[in-house]
Amino acid sequence: MKKETTIQAKTKEEALKLASVELSESVENLEAEMIEEGKKGFLGMGATPSTFKITYIFKPVEAAKTFATSLVENLGLNATVIVHDDGEGEALMTISGDDASKLIGHHGDTLNAFQYLVNLAANKKEDDARKYTHVSVDIENYREKRESTLKDLAEKMAEKVKKTGRNVTLEPMDAYSRRVIHATIQSIEGVSTNSVGSEGNRRVVIYLEGSEKPTEESVAKSEKNKSGKKGSRGGSRNFNKRDSKSNKKSDSDYIPKRDPSKPRPQPRKIEKAKDLDSYFEKLKEFSSSLNSTDSSKQ
Repeated sequence: MKKETTIQAKTKEEALKLASVELSESVENLEAEMIEEGKKGFLGMGATPSTFKITYIFKPVEAAKTFATSLVENLGLNATVIVHDDGEGEALMTISGDDASKLIGHHGDTLNAFQYLVNLAANKKEDDARKYTHVSVDIENYREKRESTLKDLAEKMAEKVKKTGRNVTLEPMDAYSRRVIHATIQSIEGVSTNSVGSEGNRRVVIYLEGSEKPTEESVAKSEKNKSGKKGSRGGSRNFNKRDSKSNKKSDSDYIPKRDPSKPRPQPRKIEKAKDLDSYFEKLKEFSSSLNSTDSSKQ
């Protein structure tokens, strides 16, 4: 977002100070260009000030923080936004506070959508002079915790594949989570990965190296066959419960499960967001649903 104004003053420094008050921005972030030189006059008589065009252009990191702070306030959340900028096109935004966790969502779905909007706001160019800055958003150290969980999951499922020789298909994940799974499996000998499915329902399949690479069709066929076998036995087994004959969890217990009674946050991935205000409204609705859920539990 570009801000500019025209100021008449005797000097450039004076013009910047006046513009700072008018635009509510610090002098350090303002640029001054003289568009008309003033006249000194004679013995002080007939003197006229110079005219300066003062311009302020949002820096990506500042734009990101302003957007995120405004959004948090509009949602009525008690949370604080802090941005750490390395000055090399990468920035980390951390959000903390009593209500910050409400912006995480199921396996980080809401957090990813929030991060997407933040980056749109940070990199909405008025001209080609602004360099792209990627802003990573983290809430209550969620990213690190989620990454650790995903690595553990990948390792356990890799061992299962090597032991049984059968492919393991994980639940749908966002791009970030899939990257963690792929990267972890790459360091494990004997197994490999492939992503199948369309965006919003894209899953990672872990399989033995040297075997046929799984495709969306082969995964669907395999799941259909498994479903048929379960039906012939008089119903499917609930893999989320502990085995009645032992105190150990089954391998499937380690696969993150979504509560089927709760709707999946939509959209999982925002393709376009020309009007950011519309997403303010979507997140307000999301906040309202959270508050109503919290009230019903009390």
